[in-house]
Amino acid sequence: MQTHTSSGPQRATGRWRGLLATLSLLALGGCASVYRVDNAVESFPRWSDATRSGQPLAAVPQAPQTYRFDRLPSQKQGQAATDQDALERLAQASLGKVGWTLANSGAPAVWTVQVGAATVRLPHAPWESPWDRRWGGFGFAGRDHVVTGSGQVIWTPMFMPMDWPYYQRKVSLLVRHADSGQVVYETHAAHDGRWNSSPELWGAMLDAALQGFPTPPAGARQVNIDLPR
Repeated sequence: MQTHTSSGPQRATGRWRGLLATLSLLALGGCASVYRVDNAVESFPRWSDATRSGQPLAAVPQAPQTYRFDRLPSQKQGQAATDQDALERLAQASLGKVGWTLANSGAPAVWTVQVGAATVRLPHAPWESPWDRRWGGFGFAGRDHVVTGSGQVIWTPMFMPMDWPYYQRKVSLLVRHADSGQVVYETHAAHDGRWNSSPELWGAMLDAALQGFPTPPAGARQVNIDLPR
């Protein structure tokens, strides 16, 4: 009995130390790796709806093409305009990868592009309870206790849950024929995850939304883009 009493805590402590060491190695390895931006993408090409001088355009436009950005009234003033400037710069880079170039100021363009983005911040993932077990700053938290890194159990019914934010993000891009105003291409990309907002993340989502442009696969699809950490 004495052997079991003394070795149990030692084995538990050893397991915790081993787990902590493994997590430390994974964290160090992750610093030099990439993170995946997995996107749910759906696109709707309608090039046959475009017209010029009342006549339909017969062919899907091939690069190179020029365009100008178009904005909603709500995107033209204040902070919204500043945010839209940044978003359009990222969209310009993504469109450049498929051979579309922003027209010079005042120059005519066959196409207009409208781009939008939205973020919803949640305190935790939709499938998580705020009391789900998770790692905290000094141990592993349960519904009514905390296990410290040394394996000590602290019973604390009043222990408050820790937020681990979860983000739901979406980008959209509409292409219109400038002459008729007809929408000829619509695409959306959605990404959920814990990564903080960054230009690289939004750029990856826009790249995903334009995957396969101007003739993307039909239906919803997943497009994964890996970014360096």
